Amino acid sequence: MTPHDQATAAFDALLARHAVALTRQAFLLTGRPRVAERAVARGFRRAWQHWPRVAVDPDPAGWVRAEVYEYALTPWHRLCPALRCARTPDPHTGRAEPSDPELLAALLSLPAPYRRTLVLHDGVGLGLCETAAEVEASTPAAAGRLAHARERIAERLPELGLGGQPPARQGEILRTRLTALTAAQRMTPPAAAHVRSGSERSAERTTRSVFGLTGLLALVTLLTMVLAPDHRTPPDRSLSSAPHAPVSPARQPDGSAPRTTGAHEPGGPRREPGGTHRRHGAHRHGSAHRGGSAAAARKRLRQARLMPESR
Repeated sequence: MTPHDQATAAFDALLARHAVALTRQAFLLTGRPRVAERAVARGFRRAWQHWPRVAVDPDPAGWVRAEVYEYALTPWHRLCPALRCARTPDPHTGRAEPSDPELLAALLSLPAPYRRTLVLHDGVGLGLCETAAEVEASTPAAAGRLAHARERIAERLPELGLGGQPPARQGEILRTRLTALTAAQRMTPPAAAHVRSGSERSAERTTRSVFGLTGLLALVTLLTMVLAPDHRTPPDRSLSSAPHAPVSPARQPDGSAPRTTGAHEPGGPRREPGGTHRRHGAHRHGSAHRGGSAAAARKRLRQARLMPESR
């Protein structure tokens, strides 16, 4: 027996044991048999897609139950009237009417988190800690939801006798009534071969969609790179290479040349004693001194030449 045959046999056995019970639980959540059957079929399709992980799970039935509940109570079903949870028992389903329509109506009037907690604890028979773990809430929060749900049902259906009873007795009464309610409904479990083939087709469609979307994105990126215009134009060098004309200072309004403010003018800038003008004066004084020394030297040479003749 091949590993695939072993996985198929284990999956078929899991579906045969729990499909009917899960369909009844989904009916308590949605109030519509067709939606319940669809939720169970989808839950088992998801289990077959992830069968290597489900097969080693400590509670494979709990794994499938979580998927069924999530699909049955998903908020997206509000956008589709055919999949929306009923607020009251639907008389146009073509099925037999529930044996206790008042209880079903009271159950459907609860908020989805309270309804799920009540079905898990009083319908399925899970403990409070297990219920809290499955609804992903703390144990006090799950206990509060359960107590609120029971109070709402006791107010709406006083004939059940829930008022004044201890919590354990309330759970027993509701478990008995919920079991009788779901037992009157004829549920058709999905065929195992149909679920497996549907799961494989769904996985194949998902793979093709992913590859198609990836190819489309790659094609759009390639076309954008090829067809996009090149905005990187070379800079215009005509202005940078043109000779620059000297800029003349602005003339006065009367047409005269602009006046420069010097150190001798009252409005001119003050010059420090060791400034530029002093340095220029010192330079001119040094030049005059050197010129005078050269003239004196030439005079002494002429006098020296004339002295022998006078002797």
